[in-house]
Amino acid sequence: MRNLILVVCLLVFCITFAAAQGKISTEWKCDGNPPDQHSIKVPDGSGQSYNIAQGKCTAEKGSIGGAKEQEGTYTEFIDAGATSAENHGVFVDTVAGGDKLYYHYHGSQTFKDGKFVSGSNKWTLHGGTGKFKDAKGEGGCKGKGNPDNSSNWDCEGAYTGVK
Repeated sequence: MRNLILVVCLLVFCITFAAAQGKISTEWKCDGNPPDQHSIKVPDGSGQSYNIAQGKCTAEKGSIGGAKEQEGTYTEFIDAGATSAENHGVFVDTVAGGDKLYYHYHGSQTFKDGKFVSGSNKWTLHGGTGKFKDAKGEGGCKGKGNPDNSSNWDCEGAYTGVK
Protein backbone atom coordinates (compact mmCIF):
# COMPACT_ATOMS: atom_id res chain seq x y z
CA MET A 1 0.00 0.00 0.00
CA ARG A 2 2.81 2.37 0.91
CA ASN A 3 4.48 1.75 -2.47
CA LEU A 4 1.18 2.44 -4.27
CA ILE A 5 0.82 5.80 -2.49
CA LEU A 6 4.42 6.67 -3.40
CA VAL A 7 3.84 5.76 -7.06
CA VAL A 8 0.60 7.81 -7.19
CA CYS A 9 2.32 10.80 -5.58
CA LEU A 10 5.24 10.60 -8.02
CA LEU A 11 2.85 10.32 -10.95
CA VAL A 12 0.89 13.41 -9.81
CA PHE A 13 4.16 15.31 -9.33
CA CYS A 14 5.43 14.34 -12.80
CA ILE A 15 2.16 15.32 -14.49
CA THR A 16 2.07 18.64 -12.62
CA PHE A 17 5.73 19.36 -13.47
CA ALA A 18 5.24 18.45 -17.15
CA ALA A 19 2.16 20.68 -17.39
CA ALA A 20 4.09 23.61 -15.92
CA GLN A 21 6.83 23.45 -18.57
CA GLY A 22 6.68 25.07 -21.95
CA LYS A 23 8.73 25.69 -25.06
CA ILE A 24 9.79 29.09 -26.39
CA SER A 25 10.17 29.60 -30.12
CA THR A 26 10.24 33.26 -31.11
CA GLU A 27 11.42 35.26 -34.10
CA TRP A 28 12.48 38.85 -33.37
CA LYS A 29 13.33 41.68 -35.76
CA CYS A 30 15.54 44.29 -34.11
CA ASP A 31 16.21 47.88 -35.16
CA GLY A 32 19.55 48.43 -36.85
CA ASN A 33 20.53 51.69 -35.21
CA PRO A 34 19.54 51.84 -31.54
CA PRO A 35 18.37 55.36 -30.62
CA ASP A 36 20.33 55.28 -27.36
CA GLN A 37 23.92 54.22 -28.04
CA HIS A 38 27.24 55.34 -26.60
CA SER A 39 30.76 54.28 -27.57
CA ILE A 40 34.23 54.88 -26.15
CA LYS A 41 37.13 53.93 -28.41
CA VAL A 42 40.23 52.35 -26.93
CA PRO A 43 43.09 54.67 -28.02
CA ASP A 44 45.57 51.90 -28.86
CA GLY A 45 44.87 51.77 -32.62
CA SER A 46 43.29 48.28 -32.41
CA GLY A 47 39.79 49.39 -33.40
CA GLN A 48 38.40 48.15 -30.08
CA SER A 49 35.65 50.06 -28.30
CA TYR A 50 33.37 49.68 -25.30
CA ASN A 51 29.73 50.39 -25.98
CA ILE A 52 26.39 50.55 -24.25
CA ALA A 53 23.14 50.50 -26.21
CA GLN A 54 19.40 50.28 -25.75
CA GLY A 55 17.09 49.39 -28.62
CA LYS A 56 13.81 47.78 -29.65
CA CYS A 57 12.76 44.53 -31.26
CA THR A 58 9.40 43.40 -32.63
CA ALA A 59 8.19 39.81 -32.37
CA GLU A 60 7.56 38.37 -35.82
CA LYS A 61 6.12 35.20 -34.23
CA GLY A 62 6.00 33.59 -30.82
CA SER A 63 4.09 33.25 -27.60
CA ILE A 64 4.79 32.19 -24.04
CA GLY A 65 2.25 30.85 -21.58
CA GLY A 66 -0.54 31.52 -24.08
CA ALA A 67 0.37 35.23 -24.42
CA LYS A 68 1.59 36.58 -27.78
CA GLU A 69 4.98 38.22 -27.61
CA GLN A 70 4.88 41.75 -29.03
CA GLU A 71 7.86 43.98 -28.27
CA GLY A 72 11.25 43.69 -26.65
CA THR A 73 13.70 46.23 -25.30
CA TYR A 74 17.36 45.30 -24.95
CA THR A 75 19.95 47.08 -22.86
CA GLU A 76 23.47 45.77 -23.40
CA PHE A 77 27.19 46.25 -22.92
CA ILE A 78 29.40 45.46 -25.93
CA ASP A 79 33.15 44.88 -26.09
CA ALA A 80 33.67 45.42 -29.83
CA GLY A 81 36.62 44.87 -32.12
CA ALA A 82 36.84 45.48 -35.86
CA THR A 83 35.30 42.13 -36.87
CA SER A 84 33.74 40.69 -33.70
CA ALA A 85 32.13 41.60 -30.41
CA GLU A 86 31.14 40.06 -27.09
CA ASN A 87 28.02 41.35 -25.39
CA HIS A 88 25.80 40.85 -22.36
CA GLY A 89 22.59 42.47 -21.30
CA VAL A 90 18.96 42.33 -20.29
CA PHE A 91 16.04 41.81 -22.68
CA VAL A 92 12.56 42.85 -21.48
CA ASP A 93 9.83 41.05 -23.44
CA THR A 94 6.36 42.64 -23.38
CA VAL A 95 3.48 40.32 -24.24
CA ALA A 96 -0.14 41.00 -25.19
CA GLY A 97 -1.91 42.27 -22.08
CA GLY A 98 1.17 44.18 -20.90
CA ASP A 99 2.94 41.57 -18.75
CA LYS A 100 6.73 41.50 -19.02
CA LEU A 101 9.44 38.82 -18.91
CA TYR A 102 13.07 39.49 -17.95
CA TYR A 103 15.88 37.70 -19.81
CA HIS A 104 19.61 37.98 -19.10
CA TYR A 105 21.88 37.08 -22.02
CA HIS A 106 25.49 36.91 -23.19
CA GLY A 107 26.76 36.27 -26.67
CA SER A 108 29.04 37.06 -29.56
CA GLN A 109 28.67 38.75 -32.93
CA THR A 110 30.65 39.02 -36.17
CA PHE A 111 30.92 42.06 -38.44
CA LYS A 112 32.11 42.78 -41.96
CA ASP A 113 32.79 46.32 -43.16
CA GLY A 114 31.23 47.64 -39.95
CA LYS A 115 27.92 45.79 -40.45
CA PHE A 116 26.46 43.02 -38.32
CA VAL A 117 26.68 39.64 -40.10
CA SER A 118 25.74 37.01 -37.53
CA GLY A 119 25.57 36.30 -33.84
CA SER A 120 24.44 33.94 -31.16
CA ASN A 121 23.63 34.13 -27.48
CA LYS A 122 22.58 32.13 -24.47
CA TRP A 123 19.85 33.45 -22.22
CA THR A 124 18.20 32.74 -18.89
CA LEU A 125 14.67 33.81 -17.98
CA HIS A 126 14.47 35.44 -14.54
CA GLY A 127 10.78 36.12 -13.84
CA GLY A 128 8.59 38.97 -14.89
CA THR A 129 5.29 40.60 -14.01
CA GLY A 130 1.78 39.18 -13.57
CA LYS A 131 1.54 35.50 -14.45
CA PHE A 132 5.27 35.48 -15.32
CA LYS A 133 6.41 36.52 -11.82
CA ASP A 134 7.86 33.06 -11.05
CA ALA A 135 8.96 32.16 -14.60
CA LYS A 136 12.38 30.54 -15.05
CA GLY A 137 13.97 29.20 -18.20
CA GLU A 138 16.93 29.04 -20.52
CA GLY A 139 17.76 28.83 -24.17
CA GLY A 140 19.58 30.59 -26.97
CA CYS A 141 19.22 32.72 -30.07
CA LYS A 142 20.91 32.88 -33.47
CA GLY A 143 20.93 36.15 -35.38
CA LYS A 144 21.71 37.44 -38.85
CA GLY A 145 22.13 40.92 -40.23
CA ASN A 146 19.91 42.48 -42.91
CA PRO A 147 20.88 44.99 -45.65
CA ASP A 148 18.91 47.76 -43.88
CA ASN A 149 21.12 47.27 -40.75
CA SER A 150 18.30 45.56 -38.83
CA SER A 151 18.74 42.00 -37.57
CA ASN A 152 16.59 38.90 -37.24
CA TRP A 153 16.91 36.56 -34.27
CA ASP A 154 15.50 33.03 -33.92
CA CYS A 155 15.21 32.07 -30.26
CA GLU A 156 14.48 28.66 -28.75
CA GLY A 157 14.26 27.48 -25.17
CA ALA A 158 12.14 26.13 -22.35
CA TYR A 159 10.47 27.66 -19.30
CA THR A 160 8.63 26.76 -16.10
CA GLY A 161 6.69 28.67 -13.45
CA VAL A 162 4.11 30.43 -15.63
CA LYS A 163 0.68 30.57 -13.99
